[in-house]
Amino acid sequence: MNTANKLTLARIFLVPIFLLVLALKFRYGYYIAALVFILAASTDGLDGYIARKKNQVTRLGKLMDPLADKLLISAALISLVELRRLPAWVAVVIIGREFAVTGLRSVAATEGYVIAASKLGKIKTVTQIIAIIAMLLPLDRWQWPIGEVAMGIAVFFTVVSGVDYFLKALPLLKTGVKK
Repeated sequence: MNTANKLTLARIFLVPIFLLVLALKFRYGYYIAALVFILAASTDGLDGYIARKKNQVTRLGKLMDPLADKLLISAALISLVELRRLPAWVAVVIIGREFAVTGLRSVAATEGYVIAASKLGKIKTVTQIIAIIAMLLPLDRWQWPIGEVAMGIAVFFTVVSGVDYFLKALPLLKTGVKK
C-alpha cells in the first residue's frame, strides 16, 4: 500500500463523512461539508501526481482512483438533489456520462485498447468540483446565481467531454470491437 493508494482510499473514506455532515443539518454544516469535499477532491490530483512522480502506479490505484472520483461526485450530486439545491436531471446527465464513458473504456480495455483521460475530461472534473462547492456554499448573496452558473458550465463540459470520448473511440467501436 503506497502513498498514492492511501490517498485514494482516504478519498473513499471521506465520502461517508461528507454525507454525514450534510445529513446532520447543523449550523455551518454546509461549510464543513464543503471543506470535507475540498479535502477529498484535492486528493484526486495529488494521488495521481505522487504515483507518477514516485513511479508507484499500481493496478489497485488504476482501479480505485476512478471509482473514488465517481463515488465522491455522485454522492455530492445526489445529496444536492436531496437538499433541493440541484435539479435531478443535472445529476442524471453527469452520472450517466460517467457510466457511459466507464463502459466505453471497459469495452476498449477488453480489446487491449486504453482510452486515456483527455484534457476535456480533466476540465470536466475541475468544473464539476468547483460547481459542487459553489452549490454547497451560500455564494449568491450578491444576487448572482454563482452555483447555478458554475453547474451549467460543468454540465457543458461533462457533455462535450463525453461526446469527445465517444468520437475518439468511434473507429474502435466500428472496427476493433467484436460482438
